[in-house]
Amino acid sequence: MANKRAPEVRFEEFIGDWEQRNLESIYGKIRNAFVGTATPYYVEDGHFYLESNNVKDGQINRNTEVFINDEFYQKQKDNWLHTGDLVMVQSGHVGHTAVIPEELDNTAAHALIMFSNYREKADPYFLNYQFQTHKSKKKLGSITTGNTIKHILASEMKKFLVDIPGYEEQQTIGNFFKLIDDTIALHQQELTTLKQTKQGFLQKMFPKEGESVPEVRFPGFTEEWEERKLGELADFSKGNGYSKSDLTDKGKPIILYGRLYTRYETVIDSVDTFAIEKENSVISKGNEVIIPSSGETSEDISRASAVSRPGIILGGDLNIVHPANDIDPVFLALTISNGKQQKELSRRAQGKSVVHLHNSDLKEVNLLLPKTEEQIKIRDFFKQLDDNIALNQRELDALKETKKAFLQKMFV
Repeated sequence: MANKRAPEVRFEEFIGDWEQRNLESIYGKIRNAFVGTATPYYVEDGHFYLESNNVKDGQINRNTEVFINDEFYQKQKDNWLHTGDLVMVQSGHVGHTAVIPEELDNTAAHALIMFSNYREKADPYFLNYQFQTHKSKKKLGSITTGNTIKHILASEMKKFLVDIPGYEEQQTIGNFFKLIDDTIALHQQELTTLKQTKQGFLQKMFPKEGESVPEVRFPGFTEEWEERKLGELADFSKGNGYSKSDLTDKGKPIILYGRLYTRYETVIDSVDTFAIEKENSVISKGNEVIIPSSGETSEDISRASAVSRPGIILGGDLNIVHPANDIDPVFLALTISNGKQQKELSRRAQGKSVVHLHNSDLKEVNLLLPKTEEQIKIRDFFKQLDDNIALNQRELDALKETKKAFLQKMFV
């Protein structure tokens, strides 16, 4: 029978049971950071103020930064955070934690629970990762209060029970997960760089407003691009009504319009959502270009994707463009989604809380098109970029799943 006080997966040099302890026996201080209104003390150039939106998934991010004046900062001196302290979000996305790094020593904080003054030698990263396990999240969920906005109390965290091994095993586990996180961060940066590279080329390889040729072209192409209305180049149809409630684990692959914003790149060649085919469903034949017909903003719906394979259900709220034989569908999706064409599409979108774009609007959009050979060159270039982006995304997703699996098996 498996020992309930030892993890399923363990480094071979460690044996023996883990010990169950409450956090108050590990930390000398567990208390709230400042919880009042801090906005009167915000300044453009001052001391960085650590807030709950900076703490997510075991990490501190500074995507958004708030700074406070020196007077307010000095008043909080007794509650400054120090290297190795642990912080936890107490309202909103409660339970997310992070360890204070050396560069944030002596930082003031807002609306966080602070764990400091270790009573004994303990590895903060071990505890940080323990809070990311399903078991800990479930236990935290049982002690949160509030309906619309969730809260957790410092007094409850003092009694919170954790299972811990000796210090050396804590360190080994903490370092193991830090290595995984560092690898994830590296892959995330590579993915971000690839996406930024693609955006840079998109801006340079399609004509800007008032121009008839792009800034960057492949060698051998010098002719001006020809202006045509989309209605002269394609036929048009609509997808048919499916909603999220129609999705099933198995069935025929389906594209719902909302996924165009979040899931798919320029070319859709694989689909991971399914539905049972209904009567009068619209099924792709391959080489269609699809554009959302509704969305929250005009920018949301002024984008297009090419469906490369047949046999996919095309759901409702999709405009379907069937390009002529001399128009490459992937190039068409690219040119619709970028440059002056994208801006024109955005201008034609109508509505307030929800904006709409109809096939009748699409037919009037003016496009600049090169000869077919140049279309194919541009298509292949961006397809290679998209393939690299997709590969990096899969590797990143696999790393995150690996981390999740180890979190469940390497803690009690």
